[in-house]
Amino acid sequence: MSMLPDLNPTIRVTAMPSDANPYGDIFGGWLMGQMDLAAGSVAWRHSGGRAVTIAAEGMKFHAPVLVGDEVSVYATLVRVGNTSMTIEVEAWRRARHMEEATKVTQARFVFVATDKDRKPRTVPPMAPVEDN
Repeated sequence: MSMLPDLNPTIRVTAMPSDANPYGDIFGGWLMGQMDLAAGSVAWRHSGGRAVTIAAEGMKFHAPVLVGDEVSVYATLVRVGNTSMTIEVEAWRRARHMEEATKVTQARFVFVATDKDRKPRTVPPMAPVEDN
């Protein structure tokens, strides 16, 4: 069993029947979309504006998500280039009326900040990590 990330989820949503196949398993594309939204939120906040997905790398599905599960998506900025940002993302499921959570998916998303003309623009460097 993996340990939950030590931060608040970027997105928390309940998986609904319209997000599932006839067997009640949530579509991988729906889950990837939630992860992209969470990563995008981190990228937009860091860059101070528009940022677009250019890659989703290392997508791994560890366990299914079922209709009614609460899905928590954790997104963390891990690298910043001149115009790009790399965000590590994990999705966790919690069955309704249960407390135990299970990591179901993980991936790395890469975003590029763009200006009003949709051309790449420079982003701020990552803030230094403080030792406590």
